[in-house]
Amino acid sequence: MAGVGYLTIGTNDLDRALGFYDQLFAVVGGRRGMKTPKGQAYVFGAGPMVLVTRPFDEAGATAGNGSMVALHCDSKDQVTAMHAKALELGGACEGQPGPRGPFGTFAYFRDLDGNKLAAFVPGA
Repeated sequence: MAGVGYLTIGTNDLDRALGFYDQLFAVVGGRRGMKTPKGQAYVFGAGPMVLVTRPFDEAGATAGNGSMVALHCDSKDQVTAMHAKALELGGACEGQPGPRGPFGTFAYFRDLDGNKLAAFVPGA
């Protein structure tokens, strides 16, 4: 079956980013997987991997306007916990946890490099 295999999140300071993502992804059961020459993959059970990496082209990493990684959570509590952990680790709030119409419960935040992420649970 075809589907999303992995997502990448660029960073200019890999050690700092890994400190952020080690703790953030642990909230939803994510853990380090394979290491790459420029980054670190995180695994989430059978779901897609997230690769935190320095850019391949050696240019500076920048947050893409309109780009976002959405992390599926199992509950509203996990959505709230991910958002709180991101802010505790120095991330910035882009939208408090709460219902977003019929779509579910969502929270939005940026990591230390300005990359935008969402934590969500559909329909809740």
